[in-house]
Amino acid sequence: MEKKMARVFVDGALFGKVDDAVDFTRNFRQMRRNGQVPTEVNISYKDYSNEIVINTDRGRARRPLIVVENGQPSVTPDDIERVRSGEYEFMSLVAQGKIEFIDAEEEDDLYIGVYEDDLTPDHTHLEIDPSLILGIGAAHVPFPEHNASPRVTMGAGMIKQALGFAQANMKLRPDTRGHMLHYAQVPMVHTQAAELIGSDTRPQGQNFCVAIISYEGYNIEDALIFNKASVERGLGRSHFFRTYEGEERRYPGGQVDRIEVPEDDVQGSHGPGSYANLDTDGIINPETRVMEKDVLIGKTSPPRFLEEPTGELIAVEKRRDTSITMRSNETGIVDTVIVTESENSSRLVKVRTRDLRVPEIGDKFASRHGQKGVCGLITPQENMPFTEAGIAPDLVINPHAVPSRMTIGHMLEMIGGKTGALMGTRVNATSFRKKPVEQIFDSPFAQQRLLNDKHIGKEVTNDTITREQLLRRELAQAGFAHNGREIMYDGITGRRFQADIYMGVIYYQKLYHMVSTKMHARSRGPVQVLTRQPTEGRAREGGLRFGEMERDVMIGHGAAMALKERLLDESDAVKQYVCARCGMVAMYDAKQKATRCLACGAETDIYEVEMSYAFKLLLDEMKSMGIAPRLKLEDMV
Repeated sequence: MEKKMARVFVDGALFGKVDDAVDFTRNFRQMRRNGQVPTEVNISYKDYSNEIVINTDRGRARRPLIVVENGQPSVTPDDIERVRSGEYEFMSLVAQGKIEFIDAEEEDDLYIGVYEDDLTPDHTHLEIDPSLILGIGAAHVPFPEHNASPRVTMGAGMIKQALGFAQANMKLRPDTRGHMLHYAQVPMVHTQAAELIGSDTRPQGQNFCVAIISYEGYNIEDALIFNKASVERGLGRSHFFRTYEGEERRYPGGQVDRIEVPEDDVQGSHGPGSYANLDTDGIINPETRVMEKDVLIGKTSPPRFLEEPTGELIAVEKRRDTSITMRSNETGIVDTVIVTESENSSRLVKVRTRDLRVPEIGDKFASRHGQKGVCGLITPQENMPFTEAGIAPDLVINPHAVPSRMTIGHMLEMIGGKTGALMGTRVNATSFRKKPVEQIFDSPFAQQRLLNDKHIGKEVTNDTITREQLLRRELAQAGFAHNGREIMYDGITGRRFQADIYMGVIYYQKLYHMVSTKMHARSRGPVQVLTRQPTEGRAREGGLRFGEMERDVMIGHGAAMALKERLLDESDAVKQYVCARCGMVAMYDAKQKATRCLACGAETDIYEVEMSYAFKLLLDEMKSMGIAPRLKLEDMV
């Protein structure tokens, strides 16, 4: 039976048909390598549906691969040397068809080799470097091939949440919010990808000395114990910045906002004491300490609605206070004040505040291996466990955090950081590296020492030793146990621990989930206009939601009065008059001090009933749809 012609789709639209789809696809790719077709175009043949898909549109994620022909990569050592010397650029190899950019659709058709040694005649492409299968976040994780994949994913996600030295021009930046870590350090154990994208010039953590040990239960369930002396020396310390802005807007009719110190008689005035920190121009001065709801920029606006003329036919303009204030639950010091012009040529003032954040109980920290936890205790150094050399760790984590999560990369980084610190070199932990001897240490001195190999007694080559074995040998050479464990003593009792304690140097990150920005409580406060129930959320000074599941717990306990208190008395309880004759909501006439039912005209048999305002709202909405809900009243027994 003759095979059907294959349909060709270009950017999702049917373009035509071809006889031999396989031959067409092969020729198309060859033309792209020869420069007859643009390198941005990708083609894929779907065998199951006999369709050819060609993509030329923007926004596709594409990655470079080395073209392989007859089991040999197109890029030769000579090409690599020319790129290294500057004779070729990377895109020169793309133009020659030796490297091509592949999108997700075309990748389905290819057989990609990871290592050059593993290539066969069936392979179509070769990875430039095996670690390039990882994205930006995962490429920062050291030794990721030793971890369970969910932990690498978590580690990659938390790298984005880490505080660090993100901008060199922090003083000039008008970002709405930002963090800056003090004393940020480059990691002792790093990866090639992190180095190439410039992470070393913008570090986002610190090298912690970490011991893995249970400690009086204060580090149960991933909690962390910090050395108070380390915190006082600057460990995990950061600043939080927030920018507030006020603009002199123009309104129709020639009315404008004014940045000034509001008068006492202005509508909605915060009171005379609230403007004490403002200068004569209505703007606060730098280095002023401000508390929550303090005024930063004094501003008055014209009334929302035009005033009616008075008896003298002169409308007195009653301005209202629209000053910019600190958020509730935030304090700080005014860092920078900028007076400039907005795009509408009106005066624009930006005030940036800073707040010092010292690690406290509840702050979140994480290593790059998805080992996250919150601070559970900050204890004096004299209570921390210590080694024979008198070294007390900065951080104590729980041993139960490791076995079930299988983050062996975390353990290797601790050994790597310890070895690097002792040898005076950074350790390269890029994923899937087969050649450890040349690539493990950054320091030329450390590399040469390995290659001379006089201290080990036998030849070390890439085939005889792995990176992990190499680190352990170097650690032993420095006089420590090769497995990373040390004899430690209890700081409280002074007794030696029966077990040896695993201890090393590892890069930890402070994440922006800090307890000071999340802590929230409320007694009384604002309510919503529509339902008269408390507002929701910390920013709106809202209450904590008592949800359906919490309600079920109360019902299960038989705590009916506690349930009524939560859902009615402390929410939106309201008293309404209800007519016992017709069951409709009645009215109270304040002038005559009498009640009357507007539905049936009754003036007696009207009783006060306590109900939720949300229920009263429901009754009103039903009436608006032409439904008359009637309440049946009964006497309380």
